[in-house]
Amino acid sequence: MNRSGSGVAAVCGLLAIAGLAACMKAPDLAAARATDRQSVRRYDTIQALASNAGTVVAATQDGVMLTSKDAGKSWSRQSLGATSIIGLATCPDGSYIGIDFYHRIWSAGPDGAEWKSQPLAKPQTALAVACDARGDWWVAGTRATIASSSDQGASWKLTDLGQDAQFTALQFVSDSFGIAMGEFGMVVVTTDGGAHWALRPKLANDFYPYAELFTSERDGWVSGLAGQILTTHDGARTWQAQENETKQPLYRLFLHQGVPYAAGAGGVLAHLDGATWRELAYPDAIPVFLGAATSVDRQAVIAIGGPAGVLRAIGTQAN
Repeated sequence: MNRSGSGVAAVCGLLAIAGLAACMKAPDLAAARATDRQSVRRYDTIQALASNAGTVVAATQDGVMLTSKDAGKSWSRQSLGATSIIGLATCPDGSYIGIDFYHRIWSAGPDGAEWKSQPLAKPQTALAVACDARGDWWVAGTRATIASSSDQGASWKLTDLGQDAQFTALQFVSDSFGIAMGEFGMVVVTTDGGAHWALRPKLANDFYPYAELFTSERDGWVSGLAGQILTTHDGARTWQAQENETKQPLYRLFLHQGVPYAAGAGGVLAHLDGATWRELAYPDAIPVFLGAATSVDRQAVIAIGGPAGVLRAIGTQAN
């Protein structure tokens, strides 16, 4: 009797569950599927941008590379796996190189497709990447080390400057002149294509550089904490402060149609007007930190990127 009663109860329970399931509305996954079909997604954090004559590439925190062939109007999406690319550079032949947090250097052709990686032993943590006029690869980072490769990563030459500091910015202006800048106001320069690096006078007050931009061997700018920006006109021997009307930290400096531009906190896009950095208004600005920016010069477009899927192409022709 008990067994029979138990059986009836079990059957009734199953019927109740089945009835409940039948009455429940199936979850609507349309929104999730729509998000998955989008190239740029709301959870993407854009960490680096670079461009050449035909493409723009954007790297995300979660190992996705976004590529545009129409000056940022549309994007294609490719996953590079478990990586987080923090820096990108364009080489003279239009190819791209990038660095990640996992001791690797990445490279792709001018179309921004088929990215491949190679191990990078030094610096221990890479923080800045550049390509010189010869097409050699350069990486700078922790422990004041600079690594270079003239054979696309097959072998590396290491320069150790013996300083307990990290380089955060690196640029080559020509095949002979390059400059790296780091914490505690550290500045080093090469005038022989990287064969030798020499210390230049430190920036005052332990200046911490976010980004640098040199337009010649003499003229350059560096941005730092609390919206500071300095300029030099004698090859980093002396520096002068410039006014930053935005009052925001500027995380990226870049040249656009011959004019220095910057992107930074609060969604700020700025340009150099005389001796003052002024905000450039653009439609639908979002007050987030812009950690990536690049010039799409021929199209009179600036691409900017940040968190929450912010990846915008801003036309500058009217400005």
